[in-house]
Formats: sequence, structure tokens, C-alpha cells
Amino acid sequence: MLRIKAGFATGAAVGAAFAAAAFGVAVSSAHQTTARAAAVTPKNLSPKDFNTTMSAMASLKGLAAKGKGNIDLILPDTNTSARYTEFDQPLFMKAMKLAGLKASQYGVQNAQHSDSQFITLAQSDITKGAKVLLIDPEDPGTGATVAKYAQKHGVKVIDYDRLTAGPYYDSFNNVYVGHLLGTGLASCVASWKMHNASLAHPKVIVMRGDPTDNNATQFFSGYNAVLSPLFKSGSWTEEATPAGTWTPSTALTEFQQAFTAHPSTNALLSPNDENASPIITYLQTQHVKPYTFPVTGQDATQIGIQDMIAGYQCGTVYKPIFLEAEAGAALALYVRAGVKPPKSLLNGSVTNPNAHNAKVPSVLLTPEWVTPGTVEKTIVHDHFVPAKSICTATYKADCRRYGIK
Repeated sequence: MLRIKAGFATGAAVGAAFAAAAFGVAVSSAHQTTARAAAVTPKNLSPKDFNTTMSAMASLKGLAAKGKGNIDLILPDTNTSARYTEFDQPLFMKAMKLAGLKASQYGVQNAQHSDSQFITLAQSDITKGAKVLLIDPEDPGTGATVAKYAQKHGVKVIDYDRLTAGPYYDSFNNVYVGHLLGTGLASCVASWKMHNASLAHPKVIVMRGDPTDNNATQFFSGYNAVLSPLFKSGSWTEEATPAGTWTPSTALTEFQQAFTAHPSTNALLSPNDENASPIITYLQTQHVKPYTFPVTGQDATQIGIQDMIAGYQCGTVYKPIFLEAEAGAALALYVRAGVKPPKSLLNGSVTNPNAHNAKVPSVLLTPEWVTPGTVEKTIVHDHFVPAKSICTATYKADCRRYGIK
């Protein structure tokens, strides 16, 4: 394997710092968050109080005791994103437990990629005593249906990860996620030119998630703002922009069609690791060599990290899900207790296109662009993906190269 220039990660980090300032987000990454449990109260809780130990949740035990009824989180699927079962579900349940709720007072369900099942689960939760629902539907219309039903039954709704209809929203800064994808690809192209001279003029297939998903729209807005000037200047060429999907097999088909039509393509903007993985496997069958065809990703999955250290995916947007799970749990506890969440927690707002462009008070968390050289001090350090899962037999040498242990 060839090695990426040592200066790449540093340059990307500096760029990210300037970009973060421009986007109004904190530049300190999740793994640098310091526990301040002793000073945290329900009146001053903020996103910077969340960490891998979930120490801040203990400060909300009073709210947990004050509130009545159940809190339920409904997730969209298990087949297109591993994060929901591996991270969101167990982390949310841990946060609820640490805040003092009994196991009978909270739950997590998964709609298994079915809009009708999502609605059925919401109705069932409400029947069983839910007073707060956190919802992450794949389709905005499904979210609107659930919100309307919940309102009729006196149940509050919080939008989790995807913006739909709730009075509060908990997610990462998704436009900034897209910005990191765009600037990450630009950094990769600059770094990998030494291995592929054709990258002096990048020819890019720009993919996106499902166009009906507001998150996908926000991601696209972020990276399009980075890439569009490069395409307009003529220094880069946009070869194709497939329709978009969150289904990896469909993403592969879309890419193969675009790549067949534009065989000189030498870079790919992929919106997440799951979509990138089968495409990378396909590129390997086409004898594409490591460090010659930059591909982006998101979610810091095990396969995404392995593709990175093997030289096929150049980076991933790391979203520490423990932050989102804690923030969602905290918001739910305030709402359940009838207490308005503090301004220190609601650190932003997002325009909701599904509700007459209303401004939705939001907890917006900060993602981070991670490259092979920064995996150890971010993803592994945070226990997000353990080194032993990354460094299987095939990847042991790659792990040694990048200090992953």
C-alpha cells in the first residue's frame, strides 16, 4: 500500500476549523469534550456537556422524577444504515437509564423501512402511555401524520435526526456535514494527485441520498456549495448526478450506469459509507488501485474505516451518535416534565420546509471529517468502533501504518 502524505490530516483539520467558524459551529471535537457533571444543572445544560460517559444525564434525574408517562424513540430502518441498531438504540436507552427512568418508562422501536409500520408503532406507543415521541421517519409525510395523531392525543413530538414536524429538532448540523464532504473530497484530490496524475483535473460523479429526505437535501446543499464553483471554473468536471438513494444496492446501480457512460471518471462524492462500500468493491473489480480514485463517506462505519485505511475511501464524516442520543433524551425529559428546554441546550434553529418555513429550535451537534491518520484519536478513542473490529486479519498492516490499536 502507498502512504498518504503526512501533512494531509493537518491541512484538513485547519480547513475544518475555519469552516466551522464560518458555519457557527464549535470547533472542539467530541473526543475533546470534558465532563462537567458537577456544574451541570437543568438550567444550564448544553451540548458541550455531553460525552461518552453520559455523565450529564444524572443532572436530569429531577426532571425524570417530575415528568409522567413514557418516552419512545421510533427509528426508520435497519437495512440501509447500521447506525440505528449499533448506536442510536443502545445509546438512547443508556441515556434514559442514567437519567433515572425505569425500563418500563422508555423504549425504542424500528419501522423496518415501512412508513405504515412507523405510523402503527407511533399509535401503539401512544396507546401504551407515551407522552413524548422522538421520531425519525424516512418520509416527511409519515412524520406529519404521526405528529397530527400525537397532537390529538396530547402527546409531544420531537424530531430526531430528520426534520419533519416537531416543535424541537435534535440532529447534527447537516449542511455542515455536506460541507465537510465537499471540502474532504477537495483535500483528498489534492493529496492523491501524486498517485494519479489525472486528478490534476478531477472528473466527478456526484451522488446524493434519497431526494425526499430533508437530511439528504441539506447534505447536498453543503457539498454543492463547495463543488459548484470548482465545476463552474472548469478546473473540475461534473460527470453525472444520479437521482439519489439511501439503498446501497440502488446506489451501486446508479453509479455503474454513470461510470459506464463516463469511464474517465476519477472521483466520487458519496453521501455515506453504506452507499460507498459496494461501489468501492465494484471499482476494485475494475482494477482501480488504492489512492487513485477518491471516494467520500459519512457515519464512520467499520467497513467505511476499513476502506479508508486500505486506500479506497479517503475519509468519512464522523457523527458521534452518543451526542445525538444524549441530546434527544435530554429534550424528551424536559418536554415530559413540562419544562421549556434552556437556550443553552437549543443552540440553533432550522427552517422547516414542511411547515411553512417555520424556524424550529434545535440542538445542532458538530460532526468531524476523519481520515486514516485521525481514526485512532477520534473514532477509536470514543469507543465508537473498536480497533479490534477494524483491524481484522486483512487490515492489520493498514492499522499498523496508521497507528490504530
